[in-house]
Amino acid sequence: MNIQLQRWIDRWVGIPLCAAVSGVDKIAGWFKGPSSADQAPRAIVVILLSEMGSLVLAHDMFARLKARYPNAELHALLFRKNREILDLMKVVDPANVHTVNDKSLTGLLSSLWQALRALRRANVDVAIDCELFSRISSLLSYASGAAVRVGFHRHTQEGLYRGSHINRPVPYNPYQHISAQFLTLARAIDSTAVPKSKLPVMAAVKPPPHVQLDAALIQEIQSRLAQDFPAIAGKPLALVYPGGGILPIRAWPLASYTALCEGLVADGCAVAVIGLKDDQALARELVASVNRAFAGNTSASPVIDLTGYTRSISELLALFHVARLLVTNDGGPGQFAALTPIWTLMLFGPETPSLYAPVTPRCHSFYSQWPCSPCLTAYNHRSSYCDGDNQCLKVIAPSAVLAKARECLAAP
Repeated sequence: MNIQLQRWIDRWVGIPLCAAVSGVDKIAGWFKGPSSADQAPRAIVVILLSEMGSLVLAHDMFARLKARYPNAELHALLFRKNREILDLMKVVDPANVHTVNDKSLTGLLSSLWQALRALRRANVDVAIDCELFSRISSLLSYASGAAVRVGFHRHTQEGLYRGSHINRPVPYNPYQHISAQFLTLARAIDSTAVPKSKLPVMAAVKPPPHVQLDAALIQEIQSRLAQDFPAIAGKPLALVYPGGGILPIRAWPLASYTALCEGLVADGCAVAVIGLKDDQALARELVASVNRAFAGNTSASPVIDLTGYTRSISELLALFHVARLLVTNDGGPGQFAALTPIWTLMLFGPETPSLYAPVTPRCHSFYSQWPCSPCLTAYNHRSSYCDGDNQCLKVIAPSAVLAKARECLAAP
């Protein structure tokens, strides 16, 4: 479903629904009396619908929930397209993963109905809504039947109304990394403080463990690359992801990627452009630009187009095992890389690494700290007011990125 349509529905349908549900919840509370937080949860659902990368950043939250409540069943509710990465991390029993089809409105409504029925059958008593001020996720936390509903809350801020049915409200903190805020949501389940996030400082968020892939899958990717692209044999492989996905404003300029790739090729590296099939036009333009710089020798070019080449997230992670370096815009691939040994250079501008940098020592973030950055925030539902001239990314020099790339490639 189109992202603008999703925003429209969330605003104009979500607000009145949140108001109605809040009224129903308040009236029901008069008859039920105050709920008790003394009883340990029997079943917890984590709602993280939209962001595949955020699932990786939430890994430590899942791990600590399991350690804190070992007798509670852990469930997850997310978009169907994001399921594979959660299954690879092995933090939730596959039988307890409930998915939503967002490809069409009818598919969305049908799959939501099925997921909510399954959650109610599981007697979920705690719902943790990890979305940033999305109304549909707050409504789903209520519809799940959970008596304890944790989520980000506007408190005294204007706008961002999500209703009062979130009974463990946690103030969103734009100065804390999102993975730490996910941990705060989990700790708010039995917090008695006001606000619920007024809690002792915890140890730093732990990097996610590397996904254990089948060695045969990694070998298969190596063999396919050798057969399909013999020109890259024997060269260290660097990957670049120049696409911006559904938020093109996050993309470093193509000219900057071209200059970076030319430097890597001059250093003796092979370079592969990765992305979805939708990114193929951009990839071909990048490959052609670099080839022109090297006398157009396309038959033996060490720059190749791998957009649409991997058929699953598992194959993408296997490719990360084969390659030495990933240079990427802010987005899913940079977060997935934290599940593998690859070195990553990540380019931020409209969003900030202070909130979204991958939790791994093998990633370096570039960020220019322009006065208008970050402009994609929880407060504007990631709808930037920029005119598209993303100077925050354009000023990041290819020479600086190339220098750091050489450091990473020289590292063990």
